[in-house]
Amino acid sequence: MKGDGKLKLTGQLGEVMQESAQAAYSYARLHAKKYGIDEDFYKKCDLHLHIPEGAIPKDGPSAGVSITTAIISILSNRKVKHNLAMTGEITLTGKVLPIGGLAEKLIAAKRAKITNVIIPKKNEPNLVEIQDEIKKGLNIILVDNLKQVLDYALK
Repeated sequence: MKGDGKLKLTGQLGEVMQESAQAAYSYARLHAKKYGIDEDFYKKCDLHLHIPEGAIPKDGPSAGVSITTAIISILSNRKVKHNLAMTGEITLTGKVLPIGGLAEKLIAAKRAKITNVIIPKKNEPNLVEIQDEIKKGLNIILVDNLKQVLDYALK
């Protein structure tokens, strides 16, 4: 929305998720030109990120890639592919770091009938420990950085 560069965070975001959102916003500012975003967007508009609690409080870093994808999507006017889930912690330089609870996240994707799942490459060794029945039917995309995430996720 029109504004002067505020990033407003509402909902049930713990401190870690707030930091992920701020890192995602900084990444969008740093790489605006690469994604066809007005490089002065942060001077002209505010972003409001709302994460409703639902039944589960959210305070892990695993949403960093999702938040970044959402911000780049809205600012670049590029849609995100459907049938896609993603997880991964991010750094300010765009690296995607490993997460915990991979099996549970893959099960959640399957329950939601999502077949494409982006996960951190550093979680690849964890895939060996996960039952084949859970992985069956999932296209698991391994990524090291946000560029790979965005290249795959954005239309």
